[in-house]
Amino acid sequence: MVKKLGLSRVSDIDLRLLRIFKVIVEAGGFAAAEVELNISRAAISMAMGDLETRIGLRLCQRGRAGFSVSEAGQEVYQAILQLFASIEGFRTQVNALHDQLQGELNIGIADNLVTLPHMRITNALRQLKQQGSDVTINISMMAPHNIEKAVLDGRLQVGVIPEVRRLPELDFQPLYEEESRLYCSFQHPLFNHAEKHQTIEQVPEHDAVAPAYAQTADTRQHYQQLKTSSTATDREGVAFLILTGCYIGYLPTHYATQWIQQDKLRAIAPGHFHFTTSYGVVTRRSKRTNPVLEGWLNALWQDN
Repeated sequence: MVKKLGLSRVSDIDLRLLRIFKVIVEAGGFAAAEVELNISRAAISMAMGDLETRIGLRLCQRGRAGFSVSEAGQEVYQAILQLFASIEGFRTQVNALHDQLQGELNIGIADNLVTLPHMRITNALRQLKQQGSDVTINISMMAPHNIEKAVLDGRLQVGVIPEVRRLPELDFQPLYEEESRLYCSFQHPLFNHAEKHQTIEQVPEHDAVAPAYAQTADTRQHYQQLKTSSTATDREGVAFLILTGCYIGYLPTHYATQWIQQDKLRAIAPGHFHFTTSYGVVTRRSKRTNPVLEGWLNALWQDN
């Protein structure tokens, strides 16, 4: 049983243990946290034992029954997020005192945006680095709902996501419109007459892949016309299945271009099967300024 001691002060050792616990919770267990922490499971277990002893609380259950976070552990985790957000805020304020721009940009980006031809995100990152050579850029490729959550809890300063919903706690600034079309591969029966209007009637007869992530109501209507028999959690997964020749599916036109140029993909009745998705930048609503974040945002809006 853990003794009820409590923390009299927070030391560097405590911060290290709290960071380990944070990673464990976000990874969903000790085994998954090993890779990110780059320490053994035994070391993780020892760290957790030390932390529970130091704060006098049972934070999680681990053993044959699996891993789970206790009620107290959930509250400690939320307190950790607030603590580290405060530390980041302090660091941001101190860095703002320097003449040279410095600090970190922690940004979450939805998958497969690197092939966008206008490269606004990339150009803004380049300009930010040119403004301050000491700026550290940390990019996390994540699902849109995870990006929202990470921006809300302070793990990320900014995210680039599709507009599926707008949360009142986040500011959403439109960035661009992305076009998607329905594609088949060169091994698919529709390939040789994919662009003919008559193909529209044949589409519901063929297996299709649909995204397993959230979509707007308008986008879902396009998938309702298809015979969906498989799903994928991201656009790369959708591409994998389309390229098998066994499925048809929607892909962004900028992402599909690489295979179209090799004549491995063709759009199916492009005048009929297409839709657009709005993408934007999300930040947490706050009056605090972050010079690094503001520098990137300013560069982003200048690149038109």
